[in-house]
Order: sequence, then structure tokens, then C-alpha cells
Amino acid sequence: MSVYKSIMQGLDEAVKYQEGKIDARKTKIAVKPVESFSSEDIKQIRKRVGLSQVIFASSLGVSKKTVEAWERGRNTPEGPSRRLLQLIRDNPEVIEQYMIKA
Repeated sequence: MSVYKSIMQGLDEAVKYQEGKIDARKTKIAVKPVESFSSEDIKQIRKRVGLSQVIFASSLGVSKKTVEAWERGRNTPEGPSRRLLQLIRDNPEVIEQYMIKA
């Protein structure tokens, strides 16, 4: 379908929806809550993917000292780091996409 036809179809559907002639498609989604991780959880995730603290930290975009602090329980990951840990735990192969073999 050409861009023009696609735009015209969309406009036609918008007018029909406004006039009450068609119902809009609706999709409800829910996002899993971001989990918290203990120091042992983090260490297990890192070991499961077979990375050193330095490489694991680099893959998460944090410093080695940050990973050390997490694994020793001095600090806990926040925000995006928690989601990344969750993604890596649930899909360990995802981290391989960002590894470059030298």
C-alpha cells in the first residue's frame, strides 16, 4: 500500500470513528513491576552469564566499584539497573549481543 493510500485510509477510519460508525481498537497492557535484587541475586546473575565484575559492570553501563558494592550489599541497584538485571536474569543470552570478541 502506498503512503498516500495508507494516510487516506487512516483519515477515513478517524472520521468514521468520530461519527460513531466504527469502534477503535483497544489493547490493554500491563508492565511487570521492576524487581529488587539482593547482593546474592546479583552475584548469581553475573556468574550465570559467566562474566567478571569488570565486564558485567561495563555491559550494564556502571563502574566495577558499583557492581562490587551491589554484590557486597553496601549499595543496591536503582531504576534502569534493576530492569537490566531483570532482563539479563530472564534472558541471559541478551547480554551476548553486546559482547565483542577480540
